[in-house]
Amino acid sequence: MDIATRVWNHKWKIDPIVRSLIDTDFYKLLMCQSVFRNRRDTQVTFSLINRSSNVPLAKLIDEGELREQLDHIRSLRLTRGESTWLRGNTFYGKRQMFRPDFMEWFENLQLPAYHLERVGDQYELTFEGNWPEVMLWEIPALAVLMELRGRAVLHDMGKFELQVLYARAATKLWEKVEHLRQVPDLKIADFGTRRRHSFLWQDWCVQAMLEGLGKNFTGTSNCLIAKNRDLEAIGTNAHELPMVYAALAEDDAALARAPYDVLADWHEEHDGNLRIILPDTYGTEGFLKNAPDWLAGWTGIRIDSGDPAAGAEIAIRWWKDRGEDPTQKLVIFSDGLDEQKIVELYHQFAGRVRVSFGWGTLLTNDFRGLAPNDGLAPFSLVCKAVSANGRPTVKLSDNPNKAMGPKDEIARYKRVFGVGEQEAREIVV
Repeated sequence: MDIATRVWNHKWKIDPIVRSLIDTDFYKLLMCQSVFRNRRDTQVTFSLINRSSNVPLAKLIDEGELREQLDHIRSLRLTRGESTWLRGNTFYGKRQMFRPDFMEWFENLQLPAYHLERVGDQYELTFEGNWPEVMLWEIPALAVLMELRGRAVLHDMGKFELQVLYARAATKLWEKVEHLRQVPDLKIADFGTRRRHSFLWQDWCVQAMLEGLGKNFTGTSNCLIAKNRDLEAIGTNAHELPMVYAALAEDDAALARAPYDVLADWHEEHDGNLRIILPDTYGTEGFLKNAPDWLAGWTGIRIDSGDPAAGAEIAIRWWKDRGEDPTQKLVIFSDGLDEQKIVELYHQFAGRVRVSFGWGTLLTNDFRGLAPNDGLAPFSLVCKAVSANGRPTVKLSDNPNKAMGPKDEIARYKRVFGVGEQEAREIVV
């Protein structure tokens, strides 16, 4: 596909930014089913958070265009082919991963209304309602804002300028792929949906990874691309679950149990490679120190904040202390990765654990240095659950720069979870 020509000629009705309800991350659907089963009546609010305040989204993106794209997403319904794929495909070695009652609900879903308001140079974008419905706005909302920002930068470029831009971006990616294929036993997946440059570019990146890395490319988190390209859909769970469960806790004792209650519910539904712990929501060390013994038997851990090497060492020590063999455990690195860090972490931990990588924004949106004033450089945009049943949510993370929530609640959570001094790290994306 000639992406540059497609961009030059594009009309949004031909190339809508989000073209399917399954143009989302696989873990969103897995979590949605868990929420539908266990906490479907919980009322939540999700909100856009631009951590990169130097990117003035409301100045770059026309409000009318943004509303047009968001309204289009509300018009989408699960197609018959998409439903058949979800109902009948094998995911993580298991057929009928998605239960009939969940699928019936999903087939009739229309995403709920949104609230959009311009506040200075930024947009305030929020979604409110039942948790299973509202949570499915997160990924498409981020994809829309990221791509509209990119389209705004590309708008005044000529046809040949666009051709050169995409040729340079393609070359940049292929050089990364060539570097990665020097690692013979690498296992790596695309995790780049939420902050991608565009749907077409993510699809191109996935095809490049497949051709360049072959069997070492294990799949994509994007369900639509996985379906269209006959690839594995990759993903487990995210910080959203413990954040909401914790907000619902009635007292400090219930708060301390909340992250483990999440995984107890998950344990009832999933096994094998879907039993992956994400321990950093309220600090990895404290989470593992107080974890019930049965969690040590899970398949692995995903490391998503803080120093990745330090996080892996903590996990290895924890497994050893619990009588587990770390060489049989899986460590998934997934935070701010680029190919140099991937190779470094692989050589540091290969043989000590089973190593895998979820490569996100710097796979699907690395246009750094390719546009005037670096106008296409990726930036840190998130859409998080900010309240549940009227109570604020909190995330501490292993990187205090990623913490979110009211200051008094952050202090309470640090006390309950025993979080002391933390090393602040730059948020790349």
